[in-house]
Amino acid sequence: MSNDVTVDPSEFYDGESDLVRDWSIDKETFSVPWGKAMMWIFLLSDTFIFTCFLTSYMTTRLAASDAWPNTSEVFALNIAGNDIPLVLIAIMTFILISSSGTMAMAVNYGYRKDRTRTAILMVATAVFGASFVGMQVFEWSKLIEEGVRPWSNPFGAEQFGSCFFMITGFHGLHVSIGVIYLTLIARKVYRGDYDKTDSYHNVEIAGLYWHFVDLVWVFIFAFFYLW
Repeated sequence: MSNDVTVDPSEFYDGESDLVRDWSIDKETFSVPWGKAMMWIFLLSDTFIFTCFLTSYMTTRLAASDAWPNTSEVFALNIAGNDIPLVLIAIMTFILISSSGTMAMAVNYGYRKDRTRTAILMVATAVFGASFVGMQVFEWSKLIEEGVRPWSNPFGAEQFGSCFFMITGFHGLHVSIGVIYLTLIARKVYRGDYDKTDSYHNVEIAGLYWHFVDLVWVFIFAFFYLW
């Protein structure tokens, strides 16, 4: 006697109507919020851009016919009559790394739904970022006064100026956007907008962006300033 049971697929799947319903109610893919998935895709594309910039910089530097400027001398600051190499860049790096710490704590308190501390830490992160941009503006102004241009450079190879303004400018743009982004999210957190939805995913998404910006600076610092 056979125990086989014939199952009609139509009992479980009603053609196009079920397909449309499944897609229309889908909010997450692989248990990842759409916003977080889209941020990862954006950061991946941005990684390719920065990789191209740094690779082009290294290629240009190795192929330059003139001597490449000594960054320890170019980016030195005169303090109390002494030229201290890379002191401003070191401070900028310290500030940006510190901002990663405050952002990580903000995400942690976001998980706990502590909106006051989350907002305060995000604002602190934005202040760190704004300080970084301010120092970068000072750095640009100093080099421009010394005659560095995208098409010329009194310290050596002409390509130095174009590489410097392109790489640091593109990164500085990211930091500036991040400062605005964090400020807006912090405002929404403080108002309690995310308590209504019982989700602080946007804080984590903002954290992903900020940590990426910090990580990129580490590579710029290593390849452009220390090499």
